[in-house]
Amino acid sequence: MKEEHPASIPIRPRRIRRTAALRRLFSETSVGPAHCIAPLFVQEGTRSTSISSLPGHFRFSISDLRREAARLARRGIGGIALFPCLAQNLRTANASAAYNPKGLIPRTLRALKKDLPDFPLFADVALDPYTSHGHDGVLNPSGQEVDNDKTIPLLIKQALVLAEAGADFVAPSDMMDGRIDAIRRALDLSGFTSTGILSYAAKFASSLYGPFRDAVGSTQSAGTNSLDKRGYQADPANRRAILRDALLDEAEGADILMVKPAGPYLDILRDLRESTHLPLAAYQVSGEYAQIHAAAQKSWTDLRKTRDESLLSIRRAGADIIFTYFAKDF
Repeated sequence: MKEEHPASIPIRPRRIRRTAALRRLFSETSVGPAHCIAPLFVQEGTRSTSISSLPGHFRFSISDLRREAARLARRGIGGIALFPCLAQNLRTANASAAYNPKGLIPRTLRALKKDLPDFPLFADVALDPYTSHGHDGVLNPSGQEVDNDKTIPLLIKQALVLAEAGADFVAPSDMMDGRIDAIRRALDLSGFTSTGILSYAAKFASSLYGPFRDAVGSTQSAGTNSLDKRGYQADPANRRAILRDALLDEAEGADILMVKPAGPYLDILRDLRESTHLPLAAYQVSGEYAQIHAAAQKSWTDLRKTRDESLLSIRRAGADIIFTYFAKDF
């Protein structure tokens, strides 16, 4: 019988992934707690309430949020992003609560800076948690469209209040044209030259925001969690157009650019990584988190493995930091 010899395969990629130790040695991408930003929700009062559509998450009281932030800081999380849930009677057509220096988010920022002076704090700049209609800006007289140019002065007022309260980064998520330049100029003229701007530069009109809108209460304002924001958020079909938007934000003075949502838009994240030297953030949004949890609850997927793979893919595509509801568990 003729002796069998191994096939002549000189190039064998499996050699460097044969064992766990070899796979660790040659791993090209990693995700650690320091890469993660934890979105946290805050409400008035002394009690915290669970968010049914975001398993494991709460609308915190200020005192409970302070304790949660301290725990996250001890775990090495990169920072936190704050979002308010206001009572409906505080929401107005012109979002006046958004730029109240004694409002919920400014008071929370001051408390956190007192507790954790070096812990990075990101504060959202947008009017949707404060408007009676749930949109990210004020409406035109017909009530049919967000008025870009009338919204920008209110965003400036909000950003200045947040900077004065201690935000390390103000994070415009409204998608109004020209707001980055206007906010940067206002911050600098007011002496907040060290306050950074994280721009939601590539924020798409996604169907995956429902649990977030529930968490901040804008669903109640709008009467639906599928409020149509296509007049200012990006078209999911467009790749070239949003790259133009993002690079405009860089030219106007943004310090960090954001892609939101993360998972369905990894191609956009990679496009930006190849087009800018700025740090990039990606927001793994509430719908992405909820989907992963729902599939795991049905035993269709492994929660931990799916979570880790999703975060790894976002980092691999080019994100320096990830806003994720998995931050604490990860």
